Amino acid sequence: MKLDVLGLGAETERVYTALVGLPRSSASELAEASGGSTAAVAKVLAALVAKGLAIRAGGRPPRFTAAPPDVAVTALIQDRQRRLDAARTLVQRLAETHREALRINDPDIAVELLTHRDDISAAAGRLINEAEREVRAFDLPPYIDRPGSNLQHQLRRQRIGVAHRVIYSRDAVAWPGRLLDDILPSVQAGEQARVRGELPLKLVIRDDVAALIPFSLSAGGHSAAYLVHPSPILAALEALFEAEWDRAVPLGTGGPGLSQGAAGAPGAAGAGSAGSAGSAGSSAAPSEETRTLLMLLTSGLTDAAIARTQGWSPRTTQRRIQALMTALGATTRFQAALAAARRGWV
Repeated sequence: MKLDVLGLGAETERVYTALVGLPRSSASELAEASGGSTAAVAKVLAALVAKGLAIRAGGRPPRFTAAPPDVAVTALIQDRQRRLDAARTLVQRLAETHREALRINDPDIAVELLTHRDDISAAAGRLINEAEREVRAFDLPPYIDRPGSNLQHQLRRQRIGVAHRVIYSRDAVAWPGRLLDDILPSVQAGEQARVRGELPLKLVIRDDVAALIPFSLSAGGHSAAYLVHPSPILAALEALFEAEWDRAVPLGTGGPGLSQGAAGAPGAAGAGSAGSAGSAGSSAAPSEETRTLLMLLTSGLTDAAIARTQGWSPRTTQRRIQALMTALGATTRFQAALAAARRGWV
């Protein structure tokens, strides 16, 4: 057992180890067992009691019993972990202050290169946490952090008025579980989302103050990121985002409560009834499942991607797409999108 990492010296560890196996022992008994002097062991026992590692019972001489190691030592480990976390937070703040001081003293440093995963995650967190008006982002795989891991924090930021505009690549929407567990909850909480078939890079922009561009140095290799400060480069990234935003397809829920729970084929209110939906004047509200399917179709996802996103088999996916297009009186996806738009379904 190596307790020095918890701030316990070799003599303290030796006495505590002996005490664990000799409950209700006196200082002299433990001195004999551990090979130390009675006076030195008595001091160690007093320190163990102060740290919660031993319990002192009254009497002459007083006797000592080790506190349960799985409780007492674990408490020490947790306390040390809290101190390490506090130190790590301080180091990150100092590093940020250091970088900012260097940048102020040398205005030419408009872009920083981050090469450690923790630094990249911390920088992304700061951009989102410190945004006052708006967060803009390009979202596409692969991911450093698990998609959706920041969902609850984003929802809290949206509730206090920080707008989020996100453009998802087609692959991001098709990522297993991403649409229903992450993207739609964000949209329903106020995120403005759009879809592009492809995006040129990953990007997070905080207000008009800073931007982060994560990337990989090689396929499946080391991750890195550029942290961009106010400069013509940041202005160019903002212009790029707005240009892609104008070209992207809106990704909306079309109504509350979209979920995967609608298990059957689209019903009469959706795509299941070609007679009722085929009329140009039909305004019957589609089912939630139909809205989801329309959203995926208009986002440009392939049949295979839709199947993965919804958890359907390829045959079921083709059948439901065909039923929807028949109900809308369409022979192509483009016609289906136009027909759905005329009805206010997308």
